[in-house]
Amino acid sequence: MKDKTKYALVTGGSRGIGRAICIQLAKDTDYSILINYNSNEAAANETLDAVKKIGGLGEIIKFDVANPEAVKQQLDAWLNTHENALIEVLINNAGITKDGLFLWMQPNDWDSVIKTSLNGFFNVTNHLIKEMLLNKYGRIINMVSVSGLKGAPGQTNYAAAKGAIIAATKSLAQEIAKKNVTVNAVAPGFIKTDMTNHLDEKELKKLIPVSRFGDAEEVAHLVSFLASKKASYITGEIININGGIYS
Repeated sequence: MKDKTKYALVTGGSRGIGRAICIQLAKDTDYSILINYNSNEAAANETLDAVKKIGGLGEIIKFDVANPEAVKQQLDAWLNTHENALIEVLINNAGITKDGLFLWMQPNDWDSVIKTSLNGFFNVTNHLIKEMLLNKYGRIINMVSVSGLKGAPGQTNYAAAKGAIIAATKSLAQEIAKKNVTVNAVAPGFIKTDMTNHLDEKELKKLIPVSRFGDAEEVAHLVSFLASKKASYITGEIININGGIYS
Protein backbone atom coordinates (compact mmCIF):
# COMPACT_ATOMS: atom_id res chain seq x y z
CA MET A 1 0.00 0.00 0.00
CA LYS A 2 1.34 3.39 -0.99
CA ASP A 3 2.18 5.75 1.89
CA LYS A 4 -0.13 8.70 2.18
CA THR A 5 1.11 12.20 1.38
CA LYS A 6 0.89 14.13 4.63
CA TYR A 7 -0.22 17.75 4.68
CA ALA A 8 -0.25 20.65 7.10
CA LEU A 9 -3.18 23.01 6.53
CA VAL A 10 -2.66 26.63 7.55
CA THR A 11 -5.80 28.75 7.45
CA GLY A 12 -5.17 32.39 6.61
CA GLY A 13 -1.77 31.33 5.33
CA SER A 14 -1.28 33.99 2.68
CA ARG A 15 0.23 36.78 4.80
CA GLY A 16 1.74 37.75 8.14
CA ILE A 17 2.09 35.09 10.80
CA GLY A 18 0.29 32.57 8.59
CA ARG A 19 2.84 32.98 5.82
CA ALA A 20 5.74 32.68 8.27
CA ILE A 21 4.23 29.45 9.63
CA CYS A 22 3.88 27.97 6.15
CA ILE A 23 7.52 28.72 5.36
CA GLN A 24 8.81 27.42 8.71
CA LEU A 25 6.85 24.17 8.43
CA ALA A 26 8.29 23.68 4.96
CA LYS A 27 11.79 24.16 6.37
CA ASP A 28 11.40 21.97 9.44
CA THR A 29 9.11 19.15 8.32
CA ASP A 30 8.32 16.81 5.44
CA TYR A 31 4.73 18.04 5.24
CA SER A 32 3.28 19.41 2.05
CA ILE A 33 1.82 22.80 2.97
CA LEU A 34 -1.83 23.50 2.18
CA ILE A 35 -2.15 27.28 2.17
CA ASN A 36 -5.69 28.53 2.76
CA TYR A 37 -6.77 32.00 1.70
CA ASN A 38 -10.09 33.79 1.42
CA SER A 39 -9.64 36.62 -1.10
CA ASN A 40 -5.99 37.45 -1.79
CA GLU A 41 -4.91 34.79 -4.29
CA ALA A 42 -1.80 36.74 -5.28
CA ALA A 43 -0.56 36.78 -1.68
CA ALA A 44 -1.32 33.05 -1.32
CA ASN A 45 0.75 32.33 -4.43
CA GLU A 46 3.59 34.45 -3.02
CA THR A 47 3.55 32.24 0.08
CA LEU A 48 3.53 29.14 -2.12
CA ASP A 49 6.48 30.48 -4.11
CA ALA A 50 8.38 31.07 -0.86
CA VAL A 51 7.66 27.49 0.24
CA LYS A 52 8.87 26.10 -3.08
CA LYS A 53 11.94 28.32 -3.07
CA ILE A 54 13.27 26.53 0.01
CA GLY A 55 12.52 23.12 -1.46
CA GLY A 56 9.11 22.55 0.09
CA LEU A 57 5.92 21.30 -1.51
CA GLY A 58 2.58 23.04 -1.29
CA GLU A 59 -0.73 24.06 -2.77
CA ILE A 60 -3.24 26.84 -2.25
CA ILE A 61 -6.90 26.35 -1.40
CA LYS A 62 -9.58 29.04 -1.32
CA PHE A 63 -12.40 29.11 1.21
CA ASP A 64 -13.83 31.41 3.86
CA VAL A 65 -13.42 29.68 7.23
CA ALA A 66 -16.53 31.51 8.46
CA ASN A 67 -18.70 29.73 5.87
CA PRO A 68 -19.32 26.11 6.93
CA GLU A 69 -20.72 25.12 3.53
CA ALA A 70 -17.67 26.51 1.73
CA VAL A 71 -15.29 24.79 4.16
CA LYS A 72 -16.98 21.42 3.61
CA GLN A 73 -17.34 21.82 -0.15
CA GLN A 74 -13.77 22.94 -0.81
CA LEU A 75 -12.06 20.49 1.54
CA ASP A 76 -14.16 17.58 0.26
CA ALA A 77 -13.41 18.55 -3.34
CA TRP A 78 -9.71 18.80 -2.54
CA LEU A 79 -9.69 15.41 -0.80
CA ASN A 80 -11.55 13.84 -3.72
CA THR A 81 -8.73 14.89 -6.05
CA HIS A 82 -6.05 13.90 -3.53
CA GLU A 83 -7.11 10.36 -2.63
CA ASN A 84 -3.73 9.60 -1.09
CA ALA A 85 -3.61 12.76 1.04
CA LEU A 86 -3.85 13.03 4.81
CA ILE A 87 -4.15 16.35 6.63
CA GLU A 88 -2.20 15.56 9.77
CA VAL A 89 -1.55 19.10 11.07
CA LEU A 90 -4.08 21.92 11.29
CA ILE A 91 -3.08 25.48 12.15
CA ASN A 92 -6.19 27.57 12.82
CA ASN A 93 -4.68 30.95 12.03
CA ALA A 94 -7.39 32.82 10.09
CA GLY A 95 -8.82 35.79 11.96
CA ILE A 96 -9.85 39.40 11.53
CA THR A 97 -10.14 42.46 13.73
CA LYS A 98 -12.88 45.09 13.79
CA ASP A 99 -11.64 47.21 16.66
CA GLY A 100 -13.75 49.82 18.37
CA LEU A 101 -15.24 50.73 21.72
CA PHE A 102 -18.02 48.35 22.73
CA LEU A 103 -20.40 51.27 23.26
CA TRP A 104 -20.30 52.07 19.55
CA MET A 105 -19.80 48.54 18.23
CA GLN A 106 -22.16 47.55 15.42
CA PRO A 107 -23.64 44.04 15.28
CA ASN A 108 -21.68 43.24 12.12
CA ASP A 109 -18.41 44.21 13.81
CA TRP A 110 -19.20 41.67 16.51
CA ASP A 111 -20.56 38.95 14.23
CA SER A 112 -17.83 39.04 11.59
CA VAL A 113 -15.01 38.71 14.14
CA ILE A 114 -16.75 35.88 16.00
CA LYS A 115 -17.63 34.05 12.78
CA THR A 116 -14.12 34.20 11.36
CA SER A 117 -12.07 33.46 14.48
CA LEU A 118 -14.34 31.29 16.64
CA ASN A 119 -16.73 29.72 14.14
CA GLY A 120 -13.82 29.32 11.72
CA PHE A 121 -12.03 27.21 14.31
CA PHE A 122 -15.12 25.02 14.66
CA ASN A 123 -15.87 24.72 10.94
CA VAL A 124 -12.41 23.57 9.87
CA THR A 125 -11.48 21.52 12.94
CA ASN A 126 -14.81 19.73 13.12
CA HIS A 127 -14.53 18.75 9.46
CA LEU A 128 -11.01 17.32 9.73
CA ILE A 129 -10.90 15.84 13.22
CA LYS A 130 -12.53 12.49 12.40
CA GLU A 131 -9.70 11.51 10.08
CA MET A 132 -7.09 12.46 12.68
CA LEU A 133 -8.84 10.31 15.28
CA LEU A 134 -9.14 7.35 12.90
CA ASN A 135 -5.46 7.73 12.07
CA LYS A 136 -4.60 8.03 15.77
CA TYR A 137 -2.34 11.00 15.17
CA GLY A 138 -2.72 14.73 14.68
CA ARG A 139 -1.69 18.20 15.69
CA ILE A 140 -4.19 21.06 16.11
CA ILE A 141 -2.69 24.46 16.87
CA ASN A 142 -4.95 27.44 17.43
CA MET A 143 -3.60 30.95 17.02
CA VAL A 144 -5.08 33.11 19.75
CA SER A 145 -3.82 36.36 21.29
CA VAL A 146 -2.71 38.11 24.43
CA SER A 147 -6.05 39.96 24.05
CA GLY A 148 -7.90 36.69 24.66
CA LEU A 149 -6.02 36.17 27.93
CA LYS A 150 -6.01 39.60 29.53
CA GLY A 151 -8.47 41.57 27.40
CA ALA A 152 -7.78 44.80 25.55
CA PRO A 153 -9.78 48.03 25.32
CA GLY A 154 -11.35 48.41 21.90
CA GLN A 155 -11.14 44.67 21.28
CA THR A 156 -14.09 43.22 23.19
CA ASN A 157 -15.18 41.26 20.10
CA TYR A 158 -11.68 39.97 19.27
CA ALA A 159 -10.90 39.14 22.91
CA ALA A 160 -14.21 37.30 23.21
CA ALA A 161 -13.45 35.20 20.13
CA LYS A 162 -9.89 34.38 21.16
CA GLY A 163 -10.86 33.76 24.78
CA ALA A 164 -13.48 31.27 23.63
CA ILE A 165 -10.92 29.44 21.50
CA ILE A 166 -8.62 29.24 24.52
CA ALA A 167 -11.38 27.51 26.50
CA ALA A 168 -12.20 25.25 23.55
CA THR A 169 -8.52 24.31 23.20
CA LYS A 170 -8.39 23.12 26.82
CA SER A 171 -11.61 21.13 26.51
CA LEU A 172 -10.94 19.52 23.14
CA ALA A 173 -7.44 18.53 24.22
CA GLN A 174 -8.91 16.47 27.05
CA GLU A 175 -11.40 14.77 24.74
CA ILE A 176 -8.92 13.46 22.20
CA ALA A 177 -5.56 13.09 23.97
CA LYS A 178 -5.93 9.30 24.13
CA LYS A 179 -6.00 9.21 20.33
CA ASN A 180 -2.58 10.88 20.13
CA VAL A 181 -4.06 14.10 18.78
CA THR A 182 -2.81 17.17 20.61
CA VAL A 183 -4.53 20.55 20.78
CA ASN A 184 -2.61 23.65 21.80
CA ALA A 185 -2.91 27.40 21.41
CA VAL A 186 -0.26 30.03 20.72
CA ALA A 187 -0.93 33.51 22.08
CA PRO A 188 1.22 36.20 20.42
CA GLY A 189 1.57 39.71 21.75
CA PHE A 190 2.65 42.58 19.50
CA ILE A 191 4.07 41.04 16.31
CA LYS A 192 5.22 42.98 13.26
CA THR A 193 2.59 42.21 10.60
CA ASP A 194 0.07 44.04 8.42
CA MET A 195 -2.35 43.80 11.35
CA THR A 196 -0.09 45.91 13.59
CA ASN A 197 1.20 48.41 11.02
CA HIS A 198 -1.16 51.10 12.30
CA LEU A 199 0.09 50.84 15.90
CA ASP A 200 2.57 53.24 17.47
CA GLU A 201 5.47 50.83 17.93
CA LYS A 202 7.73 53.45 19.50
CA GLU A 203 5.27 54.07 22.34
CA LEU A 204 3.98 50.53 22.76
CA LYS A 205 7.40 48.92 23.02
CA LYS A 206 7.88 50.85 26.27
CA LEU A 207 5.27 48.52 27.75
CA ILE A 208 7.09 45.37 26.60
CA PRO A 209 9.87 44.05 28.86
CA VAL A 210 12.04 43.03 25.89
CA SER A 211 11.47 46.53 24.41
CA ARG A 212 10.45 45.51 20.90
CA PHE A 213 7.71 43.96 18.78
CA GLY A 214 8.15 40.30 17.90
CA ASP A 215 8.79 38.90 14.44
CA ALA A 216 6.37 36.57 12.70
CA GLU A 217 9.24 34.10 12.27
CA GLU A 218 9.62 33.83 16.06
CA VAL A 219 5.98 32.79 16.34
CA ALA A 220 6.43 30.36 13.46
CA HIS A 221 9.31 28.56 15.22
CA LEU A 222 7.06 27.89 18.21
CA VAL A 223 4.21 26.65 16.02
CA SER A 224 6.57 24.40 14.09
CA PHE A 225 7.77 22.81 17.33
CA LEU A 226 4.20 22.18 18.50
CA ALA A 227 3.43 20.59 15.12
CA SER A 228 6.29 18.13 15.52
CA LYS A 229 6.53 14.75 17.24
CA LYS A 230 8.86 16.41 19.77
CA ALA A 231 5.81 18.08 21.33
CA SER A 232 3.81 14.88 21.82
CA TYR A 233 3.47 15.35 25.61
CA ILE A 234 2.19 18.92 25.35
CA THR A 235 -1.56 19.32 24.98
CA GLY A 236 -4.22 21.69 26.27
CA GLU A 237 -1.62 24.44 26.69
CA ILE A 238 -1.82 28.13 25.84
CA ILE A 239 1.73 29.29 25.17
CA ASN A 240 2.45 33.00 25.36
CA ILE A 241 4.93 34.62 22.99
CA ASN A 242 4.78 38.28 23.87
CA GLY A 243 8.14 39.58 25.07
CA GLY A 244 7.03 39.41 28.70
CA ILE A 245 4.11 41.83 28.42
CA TYR A 246 1.77 39.23 29.93
CA SER A 247 3.21 36.01 31.31
